[in-house]
Amino acid sequence: MSGKSLYKQLKSQFYRKNKTAFLFAVLSSFLTGFISLGISWGIKALTDVGSGVEGALGFTTVLRIIAGIVLGAVLILLVDFFSRPKFVNKAMIQYKNFAFEKLTEKRISSFKDENTFAYISALTNDATSVEADYLGKNLLLISKAVSFFGSLIIMLITSPLLTLVAILVMLLPVAVSALTGRRLVSVEKNVSDHNADFVTSVGDCLRGFKVVKSFKAEAEITSIFDKNNRRLEKEKFKKDRIRTSVSMMGMLAGCLAQFGVFAVGTYLCLKGEGMSPGVVIMFVNLMNFLISPVAELPGILSSRKAALALVEKLAKALDKNTDESDGLDINDFNRSIKLENVSFGYDEEKEILHNINAEFEAGKAYAIVGGSGSGKSTLLNLLMSSSKDYSGNIFFDNSEMKNISAESLYDVVSMIQQDVFVFNSSVKNNVTMFKDFAKEEINEAIRRARLDDFVKEKGEDYLCGDNGKDLSGGEKQRISIARSLLKKSKILLADEATAALDRKTAYEVSDDILNLKDILRIVITHSLDECLLKRYDEIIVLKDGRIEEKGKFEDLMEKKGYFYALYTVSH
Repeated sequence: MSGKSLYKQLKSQFYRKNKTAFLFAVLSSFLTGFISLGISWGIKALTDVGSGVEGALGFTTVLRIIAGIVLGAVLILLVDFFSRPKFVNKAMIQYKNFAFEKLTEKRISSFKDENTFAYISALTNDATSVEADYLGKNLLLISKAVSFFGSLIIMLITSPLLTLVAILVMLLPVAVSALTGRRLVSVEKNVSDHNADFVTSVGDCLRGFKVVKSFKAEAEITSIFDKNNRRLEKEKFKKDRIRTSVSMMGMLAGCLAQFGVFAVGTYLCLKGEGMSPGVVIMFVNLMNFLISPVAELPGILSSRKAALALVEKLAKALDKNTDESDGLDINDFNRSIKLENVSFGYDEEKEILHNINAEFEAGKAYAIVGGSGSGKSTLLNLLMSSSKDYSGNIFFDNSEMKNISAESLYDVVSMIQQDVFVFNSSVKNNVTMFKDFAKEEINEAIRRARLDDFVKEKGEDYLCGDNGKDLSGGEKQRISIARSLLKKSKILLADEATAALDRKTAYEVSDDILNLKDILRIVITHSLDECLLKRYDEIIVLKDGRIEEKGKFEDLMEKKGYFYALYTVSH
């Protein structure tokens, strides 16, 4: 899907299944424009009655008409009260839900090269701007347009000469607002960009709080926060100053225009040119509804354009690194994963994996070992379809991975990483990932993951805390294992799953993984424990992105090659 197409879809979310509320909101905005015209006529009629103008309506008649206008205004405002908030509420819910749904369609490795906080900014600060400056301004334009053209028609019918004077004096506020309003688009985008940087800096400070404290870098981090905070507020200040200047200059120019019309109207009244005091006052009042739309129009259109630019910016970001929905569906996995001459690099100039040839058979356990930077994690990420820009072939049974849809692949593959993410919810919800499963299935997964003692002690409704802060490292890893078992994954990838655990817990978790049956397990391990290593069906040794050796533990030790050196050094 192109960014342009996604942009159109994002915009369509405002109106999808929301047309009734939208039409009533438009109707109320349309009719609201007539309220001001009715008020202007009422002021004119009362003034003429009070001035004793010949042919004026009777005082009682005028009051009855004004009462009707007020009643109509109340009904219109009630329609607006119920329809406008309902339309905007549903529009923003659908807009953000659709954006988040598209966000979940990104590839599993998307946020290695994308800024996650930019999306937080887009769905919070930018969404607020879109609500106010696109949805709000659209409805405002309707009421402004009605009051503008209605006022112009009434004025032309009443006095073409005074209307011509009004149009001439309006040129000043038009010129003023046009010169200042166009600068708003670029400033709004700058505010969005700096807000994303600010949110990123706050996130970094909070996530790296332990590091900050341990290195006593509070002053330096505070300085970085201050720098980003000042940049953001500086751009917001520019935006507010432009908006304020548009408003102030438009107000000043509007006052001058009104005084001009009032002066000419008074002159015509004194000269007996068929101009009554009520007509002069009505003209001055109607001038508000001519000047206001014209003076505000450039600013309104600029704000609207700036808001749409934020929608387009989000669409372009969402269009990056998305999983292709088309491709083969693999309903099962029975034989093996086979790599034939696989080479890969995150960029063309730096290849990380070189001519990898390996086969991982269903139901067996494989250990991947090697020094830092040898390509272990890259290989595992590649098996999760993190990228399709590799050379060679990766077969899942008989299907080449490039031809398999990512969604289908995730049905059979699960991954356990060193830093297991745990939601701030119950143990049960973290195991089930908020899905519905039979009670027996959940209990079986918890038992096989050796999480049953913890659940008996704490209960399945025990809250895990923010990112599992109330769980131990081993408990978090067992939750991730239980997730995979409940999902009935046929393939389990473990990337340094025990690296952050103490030796005893690391051994227990590794033992739990090796005890799993009927699952292909590919485990990156830094812990070269003889008892565990002997249980793997094969150990694959990587060095500088190449397979240096592979075989059973005993065979590799007898060869006294690279694996032997790694094992000896670790002991």
